[in-house]
Amino acid sequence: MPITVDIDVMLARRKMSVGELAERVGITPANLAVLKNGRAKAVRFATLAALCEALACQPGDLLRWEPEDGSEGDAVPDAESVGA
Repeated sequence: MPITVDIDVMLARRKMSVGELAERVGITPANLAVLKNGRAKAVRFATLAALCEALACQPGDLLRWEPEDGSEGDAVPDAESVGA
């Protein structure tokens, strides 16, 4: 999946454990591990907001998009390029 989750980076920067973050966010350590390891299919905005609050960061600090091999040409065109 081209979305990379950088929760472990923010945990290291904040010197916080997975268990402590899970407690602050209100989710189980197991569910946080699924998200942290990039195995989640979705994340609720409420959970993302709670993560950002607990880690004092922005959503872009936790999630980033990286194109998959050979998919650079498959990007969705922006509104200007399609005449909208």
